[in-house]
Amino acid sequence: MARSIRRHLDEEILDRAAGLFARHGFDHTSLKDLADAVELSKPGLLHHYPSKEALFAAAMAMGRRQGQEVLERATRVPPGQERDRRAVELLVDFALERPGLIALASRGISTLGDGADLDVDDPDESRFSGIEQPVLAALGVEPTSPGDDPERLVRVVGMLAALAVLSLSANHVNEKAAWRPHIITTCLDALGHHGRGGAPTDPAQVEA
Repeated sequence: MARSIRRHLDEEILDRAAGLFARHGFDHTSLKDLADAVELSKPGLLHHYPSKEALFAAAMAMGRRQGQEVLERATRVPPGQERDRRAVELLVDFALERPGLIALASRGISTLGDGADLDVDDPDESRFSGIEQPVLAALGVEPTSPGDDPERLVRVVGMLAALAVLSLSANHVNEKAAWRPHIITTCLDALGHHGRGGAPTDPAQVEA
């Protein structure tokens, strides 16, 4: 029980931190900003994570784990409209619970390589990091060659941008359950499935 509570607290801290990094960038996010966002004192935050760099790295690691889970579950379905629906449903459910990580992912994708402010370990590493790479793969966009299908890339980036804004808004107005089907429809519309997706799946029906 104590371990579960600690894990939930850590995830809350990392998600709120990710949201700040997404809005302000790594360099312009202070430890005080982060501590205020997670409702801890600065020493209290440093008790959990010894530095801003460690906090950022932990958020990115959590994003990678979640993105890999989306990839593994989405790719159980053959490529096409149904895989898009599965990936969108999984992403929407994740985004409604962890909007900060989705906001950070959408920033990472939309900058398309101009992400030095986001990668504290190696600014010249890859154009994608964190949750972005497996999410793009789940949606059929090749992370190493995003220009091969510009229309699909634009649709995926637009979908993720809409997902980030809508999940943050749904959390702000405390309407996650009511907004969920509409967010799914909007995301599918962005991917080009206008009116062809059917009714969004109930969250309880999405495979574990």
